[in-house]
Amino acid sequence: MEKISTPMQQAAAGGKVLPAKPARLLSLDALRGFDMFWIMSGEHVIHAMAKATGWPVLLWMSGQLHHTEWNGITFYDMIFPLFLFIAGVSMPYSFHNKMEKAGVSNPMDLPGAEKKKIYISMIRRTLILLFLGVVVNGLFRFDGYEHTRFASVLGRIGLAWFFAGIIFLNFDLRGQLWCFAGILIGYWAAMMFIPVPGYGAGVLTMQGSLESYVDQLLLPGRLHDPGHDPEGILSTIPAIGSALLGVFTGQFLKLNSDKWPMYKKGIALFATGLVLIALGSLWDLNFPINKRLWSSSFVLFVGGWSLLFLSVFYLIIDVAGYKKWTYPFMLIGVNSILIYLAAEGIVDFKYTSNFVFGGLIHLASVNWQETLAAIGVVLTQLALLYLLYKNKIFLKI
Repeated sequence: MEKISTPMQQAAAGGKVLPAKPARLLSLDALRGFDMFWIMSGEHVIHAMAKATGWPVLLWMSGQLHHTEWNGITFYDMIFPLFLFIAGVSMPYSFHNKMEKAGVSNPMDLPGAEKKKIYISMIRRTLILLFLGVVVNGLFRFDGYEHTRFASVLGRIGLAWFFAGIIFLNFDLRGQLWCFAGILIGYWAAMMFIPVPGYGAGVLTMQGSLESYVDQLLLPGRLHDPGHDPEGILSTIPAIGSALLGVFTGQFLKLNSDKWPMYKKGIALFATGLVLIALGSLWDLNFPINKRLWSSSFVLFVGGWSLLFLSVFYLIIDVAGYKKWTYPFMLIGVNSILIYLAAEGIVDFKYTSNFVFGGLIHLASVNWQETLAAIGVVLTQLALLYLLYKNKIFLKI
């Protein structure tokens, strides 16, 4: 007989079966840290080592740590959507306590008053991320409205997470899947069939795409590129799909059933990832995989890789129990937004690293000094994160 919940919790008044509190996914913190590591400083270590050694494998890795110019995909293009996917996975876990307190097992069944509180909290989080995104873009340089870029990575995370949350709170799983399909197909249809003045319909170039045209019309301030912004308005819609893939994954991992022990869940995630990669590759023939457009094929392809990454981390860490190696990634993962803000310019880690390690670095051969300097930055950042972790200081938005 299938075990629905262990232990089963009965609501005092109504006798409803409530989900047991899920264990924290250490693999999710570690994967979040792994993802953020490359942005905060890891990429510079690889670039420097490739330059110092000329080894083919490092040169290949260095090439993977650059964005593609337009169509195509590299590992670096996956970092942002992987983070958004992870935020989606966390959502069913983060709402668990509110559901438990309200005595319901489905977020759709939450009382209106409780949902109102959640909506206010979600709006607050989104507005903070929008603001912090503009700060990262240089808001306090006060360059003037026309020179300030308002679209941002953090802003897209906030908006995509918010709308994925609205869908999660108001639709059952079938409804969520329909929303996901509607978003991807609707975005494809709009990009392919709505004509752009001077270009026509279905022109998927930086200047001629519908996404770029909408940015030129509606996006305030400065765009990232002339006539185009990779975090623009229209391409934020399919980013909701990236977050929803995470929401689906989180609901599956929370499932407490004898039919789905943890190791089977890990295998299922891996298999589903392969299917999504295949589907994304097929759609690429008609709607190219493109990070700047956040194309529907990009959502599926990178969503598949996100599932592969999570399945490997989940099987190694949460299922097999090999956890010690994840400690540096965990330090990053539990304070990911803070280290992102710091690494983007709020803290000059390069200056601090040179102050601490500069003398030793200059003793090394010139060929390796750049590599050691990059490693020094990593160590400086990890030292800060360690101190924050030990003092239980976390930036929660």
